[in-house]
Amino acid sequence: MAEKKPSAPRGGMSVDPALVRELAEMLSETGLTEIEVEEGSKRIRVARNVAAVAVAAPSMAAPAPAPAAAPSPAAAAEESPTPAGADNANAIKSPMVGTAYLAPEPGADNFVAIGDPVKKGDTLLIVEAMKVMNPISAEKDGTVQQLLIGNGEPVEFDQPLVIVA
Repeated sequence: MAEKKPSAPRGGMSVDPALVRELAEMLSETGLTEIEVEEGSKRIRVARNVAAVAVAAPSMAAPAPAPAAAPSPAAAAEESPTPAGADNANAIKSPMVGTAYLAPEPGADNFVAIGDPVKKGDTLLIVEAMKVMNPISAEKDGTVQQLLIGNGEPVEFDQPLVIVA
């Protein structure tokens, strides 16, 4: 039994550096932040900015956010109690950790602006988590009073995002 050896490298995958360079050039030329190519069981993803960090070590993601998560809510709590402390009862909160986007795509108009009327179920923004775009909807009819985050900002679980009253 010990004599059996696999014909291919164990768990190995040969990566074509020329293909990776070509994909990276495509990112620069098109302005995209991520591109993925799949052929059979091989899959190569090339990404810029935050996406590369998120993809790099999924198994390390659990320990790393714990220390980072503690300062972020504390910093947010220090900044927001005065301007929005009373209004946080009407705040739509993030259901997950991710990156918030105020528009459906780069260069497009935001989903909502301060003063816009919204109905229950209207999309207010998107939170991207693990490459999945999650729409954040209005929980009730009302008017957008305040946007508590900016476009492309990282958000924490239960962080107030938008105040609708």
